[in-house]
Amino acid sequence: MDHARPLPSPTPLTAPYWDACRRGELLIQHCAGCGRFVHFPEPACPFCGGADLPYDQVSGRGRIHTYSVVHRAFLPGFDTPYVLAWIDLDEGARAFGDVVGCPPEDVRIGSRVRVCFEDLPGFGTVPRWRLLLDPVPPPDP
Repeated sequence: MDHARPLPSPTPLTAPYWDACRRGELLIQHCAGCGRFVHFPEPACPFCGGADLPYDQVSGRGRIHTYSVVHRAFLPGFDTPYVLAWIDLDEGARAFGDVVGCPPEDVRIGSRVRVCFEDLPGFGTVPRWRLLLDPVPPPDP
């Protein structure tokens, strides 16, 4: 029985994102019309409808907006427990991924994180998130 993790399926729209991950860079679409970052990749800006969405490199740093600790995997290849989180990037976009390198109980809303890149066998490099030590509290809502 094959217990391999499902692999991402790059498309022409998402290929620049995955190519950058393989280089150890995080690229996010940036609307030339309204200036907002757009993630996940879209053919048109969800904010202004503009179609000029080049990819720009971002810092790969942000704060955990929300997260969930998964105790029961519904897909093969995931060791439980693991943490899935929405990350508010410093540039304003929101990214999604798993938080690695720490016990789930260390993860908190507002925690600072940075992107890291790890190899997913059979696919290539994928972005993941690691906690940063940051004495600065999150901004007030």
